[in-house]
Amino acid sequence: MGENHFLKQIFKEQNFRTEDLDEIIQQYQRIEFSKNDYLITEGTTADFYYFVESGYARSYVIDLEGNDISTSFFGSTDIVIDWHSYFLKAKCRENIQAITPCVVWKITFKNFMKLFHIETFREIGRTRLINNYFELKNHSISIIADPAKDRYLNLLKTKPDIVQNVPLKQIATYLGITDTSLSRIRKEISEKK
Repeated sequence: MGENHFLKQIFKEQNFRTEDLDEIIQQYQRIEFSKNDYLITEGTTADFYYFVESGYARSYVIDLEGNDISTSFFGSTDIVIDWHSYFLKAKCRENIQAITPCVVWKITFKNFMKLFHIETFREIGRTRLINNYFELKNHSISIIADPAKDRYLNLLKTKPDIVQNVPLKQIATYLGITDTSLSRIRKEISEKK
């Protein structure tokens, strides 16, 4: 495997025996998506997940009024997965779509299971799952309990690259506000600088 293989950013060499790391990397397949392509589609069962090497994607749902609401954003080194579909074989309730051209590394559930004997691989998966859970939980609480400006500032602090590379309309729906409100908040912040 190449010295600078992208997956070595996810699976750090110092944590793995060389043969285990080679086995892990061989189970992933490099895929390129164009802007607006779907990585995961609502109503399907996703028996795979991706690590994003480059580009940006988002998950979204259509609400009861037909509005497109962003539920999450993904950038480099992020995992793009529908946990529920992947592990419980349920149908996906969200769409995950490329916002920009993306390069990703895909692994099927079958190939994922082949790697389960590698303890460090399992540990990395468990840590990702826990971190995703806390991020989702914090966002759910923030939508209810935090002022819109604080939600935006938190996104700016935790994912500045998302704010710079994702359309404002999509960011606004993720924050639970209108794009007009988001523009006002951004203006307010820039005037204080």
